[in-house]
Amino acid sequence: MPSSSSRKGSTAEREVVKIAQAHGMPAQRAYGSDGRALGEASTVDIMVGEYRVQVKRRAKIADYVFPPEGADVTAIREDRGEWHIVMTLEEFLKLIGAYTE
Repeated sequence: MPSSSSRKGSTAEREVVKIAQAHGMPAQRAYGSDGRALGEASTVDIMVGEYRVQVKRRAKIADYVFPPEGADVTAIREDRGEWHIVMTLEEFLKLIGAYTE
């Protein structure tokens, strides 16, 4: 029987796939959360269109990571690291939907 942490992760992955599909995006979960089942890196949990996604679900995420009211995204990076964008799943699906339709 899978651990509760593993169950929580699998549930989150299936939830993101269902949301993407409800938005008309092709999406699928890698068997066993291992992207190699989809021909990708082992760290890939799901594919949404051509995008490789690793899904994380946490009890609490630092507030500064979320886009504040009035902003669409948050840009973050570690010192001497790469920039990353944080946005809602809905915004992400709208953005990639515009390019894949």
